[in-house]
Amino acid sequence: MIRSIFTMLLLLLITGCASQYPNQQVVGKQFPTITGESLEKKEFVIPSDFNTEKTLLLIGYKQDSQFDIDRWLIGLDMAGVTLPTYELPTIAGMAPRMFSTFIDNGMRKGIPKELWGGVITIYKDGEAVQKFTGNQSPNNSRVILIDSTGKILYFYDRGFSVDALNKLKSKI
Repeated sequence: MIRSIFTMLLLLLITGCASQYPNQQVVGKQFPTITGESLEKKEFVIPSDFNTEKTLLLIGYKQDSQFDIDRWLIGLDMAGVTLPTYELPTIAGMAPRMFSTFIDNGMRKGIPKELWGGVITIYKDGEAVQKFTGNQSPNNSRVILIDSTGKILYFYDRGFSVDALNKLKSKI
């Protein structure tokens, strides 16, 4: 019971500190250089550490974004899309950085270990990413397809739809 109350208070603290940024259209722009750590505890510099022709980023700003990310992952699987795909839980603010170990351990408990390498948490640069894409409708994931240089080829932030999936597939 106490743990549940602490978790709820922590989530309120985390989500209550974020600034509001208007949604942006970022197609054609360069994805910002950011750092993060996978749930396997491997450090990443994004986008430079992605050495493939195209990489898909599914960015979530709130815990509730996971529902949308899961729909995207299921849709991508059903459509036979096999390009490298990473989930980027992106949390802005000082409080999340202070509790990053607690947050990451919570994610590890809910994600199968074989998927940990594909989940890269962004804390230090969380605000920069939110400002870059906008964070209105924060439950919607930000779906970003980048090329090997980090140029954004596709962007969508309005929640999963089959039409959006088909448009993404046409860019792959």
